[in-house]
Amino acid sequence: MTREHSGRVLIAMGVCGAGKTALADILASRLSLPMVDADDHHSDLARDAMSRGEPLTDAERLPWIDRVGEAAQTALNADGGVVIACSALRKIYRDRLREHLPAAFFIHLTGERDLIATRLEGRRDHFVGQPLLDSQLATLEQLSADESGMVVNIASSLEKISEAVLRKMGDAASVSPITSPAPEHS
Repeated sequence: MTREHSGRVLIAMGVCGAGKTALADILASRLSLPMVDADDHHSDLARDAMSRGEPLTDAERLPWIDRVGEAAQTALNADGGVVIACSALRKIYRDRLREHLPAAFFIHLTGERDLIATRLEGRRDHFVGQPLLDSQLATLEQLSADESGMVVNIASSLEKISEAVLRKMGDAASVSPITSPAPEHS
C-alpha cells in the first residue's frame, strides 16, 4: 500500500443486489487494502430473519453496524485503509459508521429496480434475496449534502464504476489495472 492510501475508508453502499461486495472486492484489490463485508457480521438471528424475507429493525441493525465499524476500524489500524461493503441504507447507520470511521467516503450504488430484481433472481447461497428488495428501497435514504460520497449508477460495468470511483478519489493513475475477471454482482 502506498502512503497516499493511508487512512482511506471507502464504503460501497446500497440495497441488496446493487453490487456492493463485487465493487468493494475490486476496489480493495486495486488499492491493496483489506475488505470488510458487513454481511459477515450479522447475527444468526438476523440472517434467519432476512432469509425469511423479514426486514431488520433499527434495534437489530445498530449493533450490527457497530460490529462492522469495529471490524473496519481494526483493519484500518492494521493496514492504514479499508474498503467496506455495507448497505448503510439510512443516514443514522452511516452516522454510526462515521463514529467508528470519521473519514468514511460512501459510494452509493443505485439503479433501476428491475435491474436489481433480475440480479437477485440469479443470486444463490445468500441469505438476502428479492423478498427484501422493496423494503430496502423504502428504507433507503439518499446521501445528504453533509455526507462525503458519490452516487454511481449500476447500469455501467464494474470496471467503469471502479474507474469512476478511483478517478473521484484521485487514484486512477496510481493503481494497477484489474488482471482477473470481475466477480459477479452481489
